[in-house]
Amino acid sequence: MHFNVTHTTEYTYDAPVSYGHNIATLRPRKAMGQELLDYHIIISPEPSEITERIDFFGNFITRFSLQTEHKSLKVTTKSHIKRDYAQFQDSFFSGACKSITMNEALIALQSMELEILEAKQYILESIFVKKMDAGISEYAQKSFQGNRSVFDAAFELMQRIYTDFDFVPGFTSISTPIHEVMEQKKGVCQDFAQIAIACIRSVGLPAKYISGYIETLPPPGEEKLVGADASHAWFSIFIPGFGWVDFDPTNNQIPKDQHIVVGWGRDYYDVPPLKGVVYGSGQSKLKVAVDIVRIA
Repeated sequence: MHFNVTHTTEYTYDAPVSYGHNIATLRPRKAMGQELLDYHIIISPEPSEITERIDFFGNFITRFSLQTEHKSLKVTTKSHIKRDYAQFQDSFFSGACKSITMNEALIALQSMELEILEAKQYILESIFVKKMDAGISEYAQKSFQGNRSVFDAAFELMQRIYTDFDFVPGFTSISTPIHEVMEQKKGVCQDFAQIAIACIRSVGLPAKYISGYIETLPPPGEEKLVGADASHAWFSIFIPGFGWVDFDPTNNQIPKDQHIVVGWGRDYYDVPPLKGVVYGSGQSKLKVAVDIVRIA
């Protein structure tokens, strides 16, 4: 499948901003079953400086500075992406993926092989997924048992989060602690991904945060609304001897071609779409719109 993705982020300020420094993680990366065919970023007002680099995790990072007075900032990206992820789905239910138990995985993770060492960094604490409390560990242990398949445990964890938590936009912010989301059983896709990651790390297994988009298909006979889609997030777990497998607890499914990867890291902090600092007074308003059009 081919998709055209337009992502627009707009800040408006009620007082002039003298200058601002920003970091964007908006350029979709190469991933399993995904290829970026074209990409453009348009920034208004035009930045005084702009550079691009690849970060520690292999994501594309754009840094830019605005050094003239302005009252708004608009960042628009346009991406043409080829997705052929569905071809790998049968392998997720194969013996190589499903046969590894948690006990076997924990032993395998003691290896010094490069693939294992790279995966183990996703067991460590991160900015938004810190030391796990008892509630997280207890929740995780209901699914992750020593002689149980890691895949089956992760699949069940995804299903339980989908069932136990309510999707409530605006109930949380990026700074809402995980324990509060656990207590209230409410949040959005970023929260659900980070709950799953915390659970998996609490039992000693690697898990990473995936940032991207998901195509929202309209009901039969209805037109797709422009801007109805938004940024999305899910999690991935490392199964030794097989590799990384993604799960989407918000939609209770293993990601398909409709899931478009932008980047990944330890949690949301590593791959926010746009972050920065500004010098000025007053308040700001944020507006975000994402439109995904399937073209083939």
